[in-house]
Amino acid sequence: MSAITVLGLVAAALTTGAYIPQVVKTWRSGSSADLSMGTYAILLAGLVAWLAYGIAVDDLPIILANAVTIVLVGAVLAHVLLSRRRAAARRRAP
Repeated sequence: MSAITVLGLVAAALTTGAYIPQVVKTWRSGSSADLSMGTYAILLAGLVAWLAYGIAVDDLPIILANAVTIVLVGAVLAHVLLSRRRAAARRRAP
């Protein structure tokens, strides 16, 4: 494995790992009210594009980083959607 690939893997691990605290905090606290669903939706679309690019150029660091980050960002988005759905249901309840 080349030094450039190792550098890419380290960069991928750091940038991907940066999302872990947000996922953990969001799910533990049960609150995602202050998170922008639009930001996370755009980020998810960008990650899917980067994953497609990584696959097209056969770049392991790009593929791994974006595949894992898609899961993490998807978890945050799922929490936002579920929280908003629950809040809407509570507002409709008598």
